[in-house]
Amino acid sequence: MTRKYIDCREYPSELKCTVAIGADSEEELLEAAVQHAVAVHGHQDSQELRDTLSTLFKEGEPRP
Repeated sequence: MTRKYIDCREYPSELKCTVAIGADSEEELLEAAVQHAVAVHGHQDSQELRDTLSTLFKEGEPRP
């Protein structure tokens, strides 16, 4: 199984967020990414948010 990640540094925002989240499954990564997007970036948990985040997942590990 290939590890997947999402990295806020690749999507600049006013917060200048530097969080990168990785997981072994897309389901686990999606839940962690949604929690982060809601708690830190002020998004609402919705199907649209989940669909968008899923398209941003990459294989491997985030850059250091």
